[in-house]
Amino acid sequence: MNYPKTIQTLIECFKKLPGIGEKTAERLSLYTLQMDEEVLNIFSESLLNVQKKIKRCKKCNHLTEEDICDICKDKTRDFQTICVVEDPKNIITIEKIGKYNGVYFVLNGLISPIDGITPEDILLDKLVDRINNEKIKEVILAVKPSIEGETTTLYISRVLSGMDVKVTKIAHGVPLGAEMEYVDLMTLETALDNRIEVS
Repeated sequence: MNYPKTIQTLIECFKKLPGIGEKTAERLSLYTLQMDEEVLNIFSESLLNVQKKIKRCKKCNHLTEEDICDICKDKTRDFQTICVVEDPKNIITIEKIGKYNGVYFVLNGLISPIDGITPEDILLDKLVDRINNEKIKEVILAVKPSIEGETTTLYISRVLSGMDVKVTKIAHGVPLGAEMEYVDLMTLETALDNRIEVS
């Protein structure tokens, strides 16, 4: 016997989330029946608001509710240093360290011919425009140490080689193939501090 259609639909929705299998989706769906109506309303409204209100910052592609994100608006930041990351989660991870005070640029993924992601897909033109228009002195490449990460790092360093900007990458205390958001903060801090120039 199956659950009523409403619960079954909710189970199927939860299963679409990463890392959620059948049993977890079932448990979460049934738990919503016990939730206070006010909490449930906030939960459902939050899900809708993520789609309606969240957009990409026009300068750095980070997640924001405004046209420009809080980091890009923060006058205390070092606007001559840009840390280039794969996705917004990486910004949150680096910000937790509390040592980096530059700004960011979020790529639209990493170059991966197998997955059909080419240099044109990762917003490099936008990064180059920022370097030209904002007198950037250093670009820190903080992408995961994988084949795609290394390919992207080499490609970006080649594109920027004719420009008057220092290109560094974080040191690889970060394990090969590691997802940035799972790297412990101490390892990431050391990697950021010991970044090396890309040649």
